[in-house]
Amino acid sequence: MDGREAAGAVGLVLARQRRLLGAEPFFMEFIAGIEERLAEDDMSVLLHLVTGREAETAAYRRWAERRLVDVVVVVNPAEGDGRPAALRALGLPAVVAGTPEPEPGTPTVRADQASPVREALARLLDLGHRRVARVTGPGELVHTRARTEALVDGCRAAGLADPVLVEGDYSAEAGTRLTRGLLGLADPPTAVLYDNDVMAVAGLEAARALGVPVPGRLSLVAWDDSTLCRLATPALTTMSVDVYQYGVSVAESVLECAAGRPVAERWAPTAYLVQRGSTGPAPAGR
Repeated sequence: MDGREAAGAVGLVLARQRRLLGAEPFFMEFIAGIEERLAEDDMSVLLHLVTGREAETAAYRRWAERRLVDVVVVVNPAEGDGRPAALRALGLPAVVAGTPEPEPGTPTVRADQASPVREALARLLDLGHRRVARVTGPGELVHTRARTEALVDGCRAAGLADPVLVEGDYSAEAGTRLTRGLLGLADPPTAVLYDNDVMAVAGLEAARALGVPVPGRLSLVAWDDSTLCRLATPALTTMSVDVYQYGVSVAESVLECAAGRPVAERWAPTAYLVQRGSTGPAPAGR
């Protein structure tokens, strides 16, 4: 730090539609992990919701000018992301959360995005699936690309055609629309992996509305476990991760950064497959 009086707060900007934040439990659990760990050191989280990168950058400028936060947590890193450099230029220390590789010049809590995809694909291959699709989050996000690359590489290594890839925005509307599109293909997939729980639950409902039985004709896997997944009928197979502990790990890095100490290398908990009723053997002849 530069010797100025500490603000006692950590800044977190979510460039996300408010309706999505309320429907998707991931960030609520993530923030809870950060808040509870910071509270032990009498620090708090200053959360700001915006709808785009320009508004996010403007928030950082205000925070720097008014000295409202000691450290910023950067989430959802994107390819060519300019936020870490912009924060350095503003004199705001930052911690980046969620990239497979460390961010040059900025402490990073890294996340393994590839091995969980390989685990899910291996299970689907064991069940006989050979036509796989993926409903992704926004394509510019680092974790979206890492998961997609792992799935494409895994399908090629298994001698399969490349997976069908369609891009969503984490909303139920996207899950419904994109699942309908996949099921309307001349050669529809027998298994679909979704990048979050909300799109997966919507996809399940879309399949039901089209008369496609799950898992009889279609197997579904969601990334992020939640009550939504567990209460669905059938319950959704998921890539489950301890999101609360992920937040705690980020908070540990934040505290070291705020104190001016070297920030240890940390990894987010790795997601793992939880088998439930939405996955089953591939339909005969597929």
